[in-house]
Amino acid sequence: MGTHRVERVAAQLREEISQIIIRDLKDPRIGMATITDVKLSPDLRSATVRVSVVGDDDAREAAIAGLDHAKGFIRRELGSRLSNLRFAPDLRFELDLGVAYSVRVSQLLREVEQGEPHAGT
Repeated sequence: MGTHRVERVAAQLREEISQIIIRDLKDPRIGMATITDVKLSPDLRSATVRVSVVGDDDAREAAIAGLDHAKGFIRRELGSRLSNLRFAPDLRFELDLGVAYSVRVSQLLREVEQGEPHAGT
């Protein structure tokens, strides 16, 4: 299967899963979860969904647990929404720490900047 189709389907999955989380899931654990990336296997049978969650470590783990709990519902919804696929891929949710890491680095830089007098003035 061509990589272009895999990328196109992965982008479509990302969009549809985001919409399902926003509109259809009522689990309060999921809260501020954002789908950052979807990695799809070449045969389109399995997908790793990377999720960024605003909050502390407990909130992140709770959001992943909530998504794992709703995995069957999300997969069933994908099957009905994606007419270009014969079957909905098996989903695996994974925490994306990239955004949290960037926020933490920015916070540390602000603290350093505020704590030190301006050099050169």
